[in-house]
Amino acid sequence: MAIKIRAKAKDGVTTVKTLMSHPMETGLRKNSKTGEKIPANHITEVTAAHNGNVIMTANWGGAISKNPYLSFKFKGAAAGDKITITWVDNMGQGDSAEAAIK
Repeated sequence: MAIKIRAKAKDGVTTVKTLMSHPMETGLRKNSKTGEKIPANHITEVTAAHNGNVIMTANWGGAISKNPYLSFKFKGAAAGDKITITWVDNMGQGDSAEAAIK
């Protein structure tokens, strides 16, 4: 699993763009060969932190697309500060990545 992060500060506002690799299965689709349902496997929580302080938490469900993209803006950051994105899914798996703001 992987998370790609781009963060850029301009005029006091930082724009963060993330792309997360995840299958995001709803639990409603069936395997075309066996006819059995594919188990639900989707991100349930995404957290963003700026220099270790949580600035955003998003609670997601099965309706989010495969390999989800998330973008948000916030104030109070400067070039060189760290942004950390962390997610957890309904199967107990998770991932985290950090990037410096440009």
